[in-house]
Amino acid sequence: MVCVGAPLVLVGEKWVRLGKPGTAQLTPGDVILGGLFEVHYSSVFPNCSFSFFVYFRFDTPGFRHAMTMAFAIDEINKNSKLLPNVTLGYSLYDNCATLDIGFSAALSLASGQEEQFRLLENCSGTPSVVGIVGDPFSTFSIAASSVLGLFKLPIVSYFATCSCLSDRQRFPSFFRTIPSDAFQVRAMIQILKHFGWTWVGLLVSDDDYGLHVSRTFKSDFLQLSGGCLAYSEILPWEDHPNEYKKIVDLMVRSTARVVIVFAHQIHLIHLMKEVRENITKHAWIASEAWTLVGGLHTPEFMPFLGGTLGIAIRRGEIPGFRDYLLKINPEEQNSANNMVKQFWEDTFHCRFSANWLEAGGTVCTGEEELRNAETELLDVTELRPEYNIYKAVYALAHALDDMLHCVPGRGPFIGHTCATLQKLEPWQLMYYLEKVNFTTPFGDQVFFDENGDALPIYDIMNWLWLPDGSTKVQNVGEVKRSVFKGEELTLDENKIFWNFKSNEPPTSVCSKSCPPGTHIARERGKPVCCFDCIPCSEGKISNNTDSLECTSCPEDFWSSPQRDHCVLKRTEFLSYHEPLGICLTTTSLLGTFICTVVLGIFTYHRSTPMVRANNSELSFLLLVSLKLCFLCSLLFIGRPRLWTCQLRHAAFGISFVLCVSCILVKTMVVVAVFKASKPGGGTNLKWFGAIQQRGAVLVLTSIQAAICTAWLVSSSPTPHKNTQYHNDKIVYECAIGSTIGFAVLLGYIGLLAILSFLLAFLARNLPDNFNEAKFITFSMLIFCAVWVAFVPAYVNSPGKYADAVEVFAILASSFGLLVALFGPKCYIILLKPERNTKNAVMAIICPFKCFHTILHISIVFIRFAFTLFHSPTCCQEKL
Repeated sequence: MVCVGAPLVLVGEKWVRLGKPGTAQLTPGDVILGGLFEVHYSSVFPNCSFSFFVYFRFDTPGFRHAMTMAFAIDEINKNSKLLPNVTLGYSLYDNCATLDIGFSAALSLASGQEEQFRLLENCSGTPSVVGIVGDPFSTFSIAASSVLGLFKLPIVSYFATCSCLSDRQRFPSFFRTIPSDAFQVRAMIQILKHFGWTWVGLLVSDDDYGLHVSRTFKSDFLQLSGGCLAYSEILPWEDHPNEYKKIVDLMVRSTARVVIVFAHQIHLIHLMKEVRENITKHAWIASEAWTLVGGLHTPEFMPFLGGTLGIAIRRGEIPGFRDYLLKINPEEQNSANNMVKQFWEDTFHCRFSANWLEAGGTVCTGEEELRNAETELLDVTELRPEYNIYKAVYALAHALDDMLHCVPGRGPFIGHTCATLQKLEPWQLMYYLEKVNFTTPFGDQVFFDENGDALPIYDIMNWLWLPDGSTKVQNVGEVKRSVFKGEELTLDENKIFWNFKSNEPPTSVCSKSCPPGTHIARERGKPVCCFDCIPCSEGKISNNTDSLECTSCPEDFWSSPQRDHCVLKRTEFLSYHEPLGICLTTTSLLGTFICTVVLGIFTYHRSTPMVRANNSELSFLLLVSLKLCFLCSLLFIGRPRLWTCQLRHAAFGISFVLCVSCILVKTMVVVAVFKASKPGGGTNLKWFGAIQQRGAVLVLTSIQAAICTAWLVSSSPTPHKNTQYHNDKIVYECAIGSTIGFAVLLGYIGLLAILSFLLAFLARNLPDNFNEAKFITFSMLIFCAVWVAFVPAYVNSPGKYADAVEVFAILASSFGLLVALFGPKCYIILLKPERNTKNAVMAIICPFKCFHTILHISIVFIRFAFTLFHSPTCCQEKL
């Protein structure tokens, strides 16, 4: 059968066979649309002379494509709302699947034929076609658009998918109603992303289609879903078993369980010849080129290809189209209708030529019943390219309709003019085509973006292997690009058939996802989706899957044991509710109680010689100061607050200075009394009267008060959240503010204590009637031992233990002073009242037991203080 590249023209209801370009007559004002379709395809056969004979076969699906355009125009002509009073005609060309014929046909449509239109007086008129639907091949479209784009003649393709055609610089007048290959790649990636497949294999055909897709897929897959390729192989066109076997072996060895194939039917047939049973563990993702190819849906291939997910052109419904096809009859239209006659001959295996009868063949009568014929033409259940043709014709029609609704004086062109059919320029129609926007009866919105691409949409198909051995390709979803939501994937997973016993989608990852609490650590030299999962370090978390890094918790928070969320840090301070705080509080209150009892005893026996000896007023003041020392320790227990931080050290410093001042004055009085007992020493006592003693205590205490005031004013202690000691908890403590202020406060207390100790030590050998100096010596020995041990212990104790050490030092030194100074006196007052006389007091000798007891207490305390300083608990807490 010879492919005839001449066109078929319909004007209104009349078909005309064009022997050469331009034999149809047009009614003034009518518009013709051009169409390029593959109605024939070529087969090449060698002959005996080593040359080749090209034989063109009739392509029924291609003929149905041409009839779709005819039906759409017929439907528009019958529509009173779209292009009223305008009759559309069409000129259809067969490109014969050959580039030179297709290109020539496109030029013939664009150049116009002089018999086809009527010239006006100014040599202007409607061109032969105002727009072309086609060509279906990307290569043909590139060739035609490169030339016709110079004249801005709109070309709306329904099947050319090459991404290069979106280049408006090269192809300014090219439009299409089918998604580009770029979107097909992105649609594939959306499916992979949905199932979490990040480790896949890629097989592509050895042509521009496959190689271009390969480059695009590699970059987009990593960018859009973080996936990577386990392997990427090129499928040769020829049947090379060794090459295909290597590819199959690579697939078997790879851990990738998903294979994406951008190729054609012939490649899959060659590949399946080398497939073994273990390939059934793989899921296949098919490109649009072979998703719906019937030759692969066979029992031979389904054990391997069953469950395949594929991308397919959007299926649409065109009401009334089948009835229109049933009306096709060469006798009812025109015997010169070569395209219809060729379809009729191919379908009914007859010929219209009388010579065919003489050769023994069947002659076509034109009365054959098309309804009963076995032909693909009437299969309108899967209208996919046809639906794109339908949208392309309506896009041109709506553009013409918008152009004809232009109001003169408000037009978009120079001088606000409008375009007219009589003076229509192709670029004017292209202007309206770029702005067209309508909705098909099937519910799909049609408009073109800045690259001439329509809103892309694909159906997702699934290869179902039925129990009876038959196969079915079913629709399980769609992927489309929305104006506002971007790319959207819709899948009905319950309908998807997986070719596995579990009927569940496989897992195809190089490395399993890192759970929350870990982060990704890339393996050097391996793809980015191959990684290790490293747990987050302390204080850091990751609450998402596959986190690239762990984030640090806020200052007051710490990581949970699972490292997947932050928890509020535990707070630590010397509390009244913990055992240590309870013990110290109890000891403080006990000391306060004992002081109160002793003060009551001394008050009750205030007239006795034991109380009145050596200035009873200083003894009462000393008991009050000791009571304050016991009470001030309570300020170190409990949650630190501003007022407790400011008051604790001031109260401690003033209370102890008051206590030590009383002891210092008492010691000085003892020495003065001894010197006064010697001849000529009476003048010394005038400097140590009651007023002088009170004044000395007040002055010494006022100095400490001044130090505390200056400290609080210049750099006051404040509550502080310390996170340096422990990572997982906050230590509430009082920041001393000024280290110098704290050092001066302690130094002043130490200075007075050393003076008291030295004076008492020098007076230890005085006559027995002045032996209170020995008590003072032992009390100050205890006091100094405690505070000497306190300094290193305090510095090396973290957090609440520093407060505990200070409280312990306060309580220990206070108890030492209380017992050493008032223990022997209370012993005599309560248990030996017969010694509480003036004569007995003058002759009291410190009992050996009392001395031994006080000394033993001092030694025990010193040992305990240094044990506390070197305790492993403190060191462990600090670490």
